[in-house]
Amino acid sequence: MSERATREETVDVVWSGSWVAERLGVALEGDGELRELLGLALRRNPKRAHLLVSNVLGKHVPQRPSVVYGAGFELGERVRALLGAEEARRAVVLGYAETATGLGHAVADGLRDAPYLHSTRRPVAGVEQAGGFEEAHSHATSHLLLPEDRDLLASDGTGADASVLVLVDDEFSTGNTVLNTIRALHALHPRERYVIVALVDMRSAGDRDRLTAFAAEIGARVDLVTRGAGTVALPDGVLERGQALVAAQEAEQAEQAEQAEQAARAGRAENPAGAARGADTAPVTRVDLDWPADVPDGGRHGFTPAHRTALEAALPGMADRVAATLRGHAGPRPRRILVLGFEELMYAPLRLGTALEAALGTDAEVRYSTTTRSPVLAVDHPGYAIRTRLVFPAHDDPADGPGDRYAYNVAGAGFDAVVAVVDSTADTSELHAPDGLLARLAEHTGHVLLAVVPSYTPAPVLHRQEPAVLPEPLRGPDFSSYAPEDVGWLLQDLSDTELEAPTEEREEAIQSGGAHYAESLPVEYQPSAAYQALFTAALETSAARIARAVGTVTETVLAERGPRPVLVSLARAGTPVGVLMRRWAQHRHGLDLPHYAVSIVRGRGIDATALRWLAAHHDPADVVFVDGWTGKGAITRELAAAITEFEASGGPAGFDPEISVLADPGGCVRTYGTREDFLIPSACLNSTVSGLISRTVLRADLVGPDDFHGGKFYRELADSDVSGLFLDTIAARFDEVAGQVEAEAKELLAADRAPTWEGWAAVERISEEYGIHDVNLVKPGVGETTRVLLRRVPWKILAKRGAGADLEHIRLLAEQRGVPVEEVDDLPYSCVGLIHPRFTRGATGADGKAVQGA
Repeated sequence: MSERATREETVDVVWSGSWVAERLGVALEGDGELRELLGLALRRNPKRAHLLVSNVLGKHVPQRPSVVYGAGFELGERVRALLGAEEARRAVVLGYAETATGLGHAVADGLRDAPYLHSTRRPVAGVEQAGGFEEAHSHATSHLLLPEDRDLLASDGTGADASVLVLVDDEFSTGNTVLNTIRALHALHPRERYVIVALVDMRSAGDRDRLTAFAAEIGARVDLVTRGAGTVALPDGVLERGQALVAAQEAEQAEQAEQAEQAARAGRAENPAGAARGADTAPVTRVDLDWPADVPDGGRHGFTPAHRTALEAALPGMADRVAATLRGHAGPRPRRILVLGFEELMYAPLRLGTALEAALGTDAEVRYSTTTRSPVLAVDHPGYAIRTRLVFPAHDDPADGPGDRYAYNVAGAGFDAVVAVVDSTADTSELHAPDGLLARLAEHTGHVLLAVVPSYTPAPVLHRQEPAVLPEPLRGPDFSSYAPEDVGWLLQDLSDTELEAPTEEREEAIQSGGAHYAESLPVEYQPSAAYQALFTAALETSAARIARAVGTVTETVLAERGPRPVLVSLARAGTPVGVLMRRWAQHRHGLDLPHYAVSIVRGRGIDATALRWLAAHHDPADVVFVDGWTGKGAITRELAAAITEFEASGGPAGFDPEISVLADPGGCVRTYGTREDFLIPSACLNSTVSGLISRTVLRADLVGPDDFHGGKFYRELADSDVSGLFLDTIAARFDEVAGQVEAEAKELLAADRAPTWEGWAAVERISEEYGIHDVNLVKPGVGETTRVLLRRVPWKILAKRGAGADLEHIRLLAEQRGVPVEEVDDLPYSCVGLIHPRFTRGATGADGKAVQGA
């Protein structure tokens, strides 16, 4: 196919990016074809307000199937020419879900003999994951690799070693996703050569240099093959202006929709007979494709050259069946036809479209596009790439729960017929519902055909029992008040479960051995006005000090653990610290580090399901565990023991059990921001400074062997939430402390940072001196003492003589609970909280205050 042919019908009199460009000052700069390939639209996204919309991808913009397929096929031919025929036969092609599944498959066709696999967001019961990765800028981030043949990524499908991995995405913007994938797969199956393929290369100069450095780092050749190249020039403040523009457009459209609905209601009232019949909508006809047996519906589990041969032979017959159904329906013969694919199912409908295009010839105009998960603003203007939007509910029982799905540029496009192509997994009642996809299409066309491709289930899974599919991370705003890119919670949502118990009942059960502290939750402490004011003042006073510690620990991690660490916070105290470390790396270095929060429970270990999930999506060696502070080092020891046990039981190896913390007053770790024991304001509150998430829960009747530990999202406390204030106040001081951080990090990297365990020795001494005889009831440091006062039944507080403002909130809480504060010397911490050592509910007064004696 000629390049000129693939350019056909991509040129408009008005460039489909002009509306955005004029209003936001966004400029698309590059080679002469770039504006033919791309338009612009807007979306709600804290990272990037604009969306590059391809005219030849077949996702958002209906295009001739031959143009879409030809764009990918020609890229594949260029890769074959680059590699040579012999090496091309030993290549494997990997495409990215959901947007590039069809493009990647077409590239594989252009290579002729290459097997193909695409990532997926749909877990398949019984199919073992061969890996996965995160796409941080996407609206849905988790990608799974589910090949039927576990050796597919290490071989060429014939048993020979695969010399080249070809990775295909629709655009190469920063390169983060592709480089992360190469890094993860290179660790499993090292190879000498990679080829990255995209329709457009939109990287900055810095990103181009990063690719060169990356190739040198892994010792492999990395080539790039693209159709067009350029950059997007963004003026200052474009994010804020873009978000304001989207909000204004949505408000205007909502008002117009309400007016239209009012008019419709009035019409129905005047014509009740017509209302009873319903609006004239197109019929829906099911067409039997007679899909060839044993040919997968796409590349989710792998697609081999043998599959390709079988499909090519069957395509003309399937197209004839569709054409016959179109010609046989009542009414005028359709002239303008859309073949509409479904999310990741792009290749099957695309090839059906090319065959239908050939079968109908000049009798009809055939176009192709697919539905999508991605929410984009629609504006009916010729200079805007997304003119119309259909919204309908998901219809394939997605793993991340129900939600809206979209079809763009279908309504108002004048299609006489739409051929909707779905796989059998998605042929559900939701598809056929009154508000489902088929009904929405029927409102805008004369005839709807439904073609169902059988969902491919790898044969071996029919005869074997596999572990349950790992759950996916929870993200805000559905779980936590943090932005979705700030953290992925490897927890299960127990928000609707009653877990809270009075503090005194919990303490008695814990100390009597009747319950573990992780089996219930304390009632969330709601601060008084005086305490809230103290928190606000403490935050302002300590913001620069915390920013320094954040910067120092982050720079130490980046220097010692590589340029792309995966931050894994120990929920919940570690989570705000992990978010701040991620923000420092982004602000100072332009890095977009993955960040998750996991549960670790004293005496029960770390969440093994979370570790398995991390190993399936990232190299365990890249994982850096993060916590807020150390006390006596109990969690440090717990994590080390848990990782050892996890590996001994057959879990993936390679996790480094060291914890990186903001403050290490106990001398328990070697990676820290400071060893001073000072007030970290996030320790002053509970969920309202930690994204409204509870402490984690581990209870046998709620958490199964393949479940994440649990947690609650306290949505009802939103009015008291200061999580964002805490983060923003500290991040605002990053530039101010940058010079100090550089000097401190350099000094730390050259110093002896071996743990001294000074804190543990002090705890053992205090436990014996005060007759407690249980180190678990001695909680050293400002953070741990605060937890004692907020969650447990405190006995007394030991305060270092002369400690000042860092303990103001401790003294206030102690006064509120009637707990004595004892001034002592020779304390390695600012303070130590002692839990009542012989607690029963009789040890407190009727007001719930702790007793003031032993």
